[in-house]
Amino acid sequence: MRLGINLGYWGLGMDADNVAVAQEADRLGYSVCWAAEAYGSDAATVLSFVAARTERIDVGSAIFQIPARTPAMTAMTAATLDTLSGGRFRLGLGVSGPQVSEGWYGVKFDKPLARTREYVEIIRKAMSRERLVHEGEHWTLPLPGGPGKPIKLTVHPVREQIPLYIAAIGPKNLEQTGEIADGWLGIFFSPEHAALSLDPLKAGRAKAGQSLEGFDLCPTVNIAVGEDTKAGADALRSYAALYIGGMGSREKNFYNQLARRMGYEQAADEIQEKYLAKDYAGAAAAVPHDLIDATSLLGDTARIADRMQAYADAGVTTLTLAPAGFSLEERVLALRTGVEALERAGLA
Repeated sequence: MRLGINLGYWGLGMDADNVAVAQEADRLGYSVCWAAEAYGSDAATVLSFVAARTERIDVGSAIFQIPARTPAMTAMTAATLDTLSGGRFRLGLGVSGPQVSEGWYGVKFDKPLARTREYVEIIRKAMSRERLVHEGEHWTLPLPGGPGKPIKLTVHPVREQIPLYIAAIGPKNLEQTGEIADGWLGIFFSPEHAALSLDPLKAGRAKAGQSLEGFDLCPTVNIAVGEDTKAGADALRSYAALYIGGMGSREKNFYNQLARRMGYEQAADEIQEKYLAKDYAGAAAAVPHDLIDATSLLGDTARIADRMQAYADAGVTTLTLAPAGFSLEERVLALRTGVEALERAGLA
């Protein structure tokens, strides 16, 4: 099992530290460094900045938002980043959510599965450097009746195929991800509830005549290092409450729905009610310790090594760490503990 590091969002006042974290991960032999985007920093600029200051570690988008770019633009960006980084780019995609898609990008959040499938088809065509022709429900290239003509990508990526990942939570999206992607970006993944994600992914792979062999299962897990696991979990409560309670509307919150499928229906209700009422402290307090513990790495090196073994046994191939602390010291400690725990578990 390989390790990754997720830098999260840029522009939170620790940008210089982000570069240092990426460089330390590079030095320690981490496989990939991911960056996110929502409605602040964009991931492409961050990744080019990080790639220029590292040597071996891959850089990946977790995620590029599908409503933010046309598929051809995403193909151009992926090809450019792969070229500039010397073949170290991984393309992670996601549909975002209705509030960001419609409120920030002005793109209707409808038929996300069909839109994602078509988006991936166009990207793969573009990056294969064939002349781009596509007739679909969401995109038609070239536009009919005008001056447009089929053209092809002029950039030659370092690799024939750039790894393509999709961030998916719901069963139908997971199944499609298994069918059309090279890897999966997960969140709030618990080894004890692995079947919720892996069964639909396997079904999708079977549709494509494939197994999970060679398919990168890459969840991001929070890590809080220390002897006091309760204190570590408490440091992650606000994060969990934000996603389960406030990342989306009352009617459409994918993370809330995931918590329900994991058996935390009552807690999911309470977290959402309090978060939407702006009782953020109450929402954080309502997150069950067991839920945080099941989806995070908490404790000392020995306990984290045991949990890493559970993730590996569940089938995870790349475990991406998201440190609980914001200081450079806390984040570097998490990086080093991750390597030590991986070696202790015999997974390095």
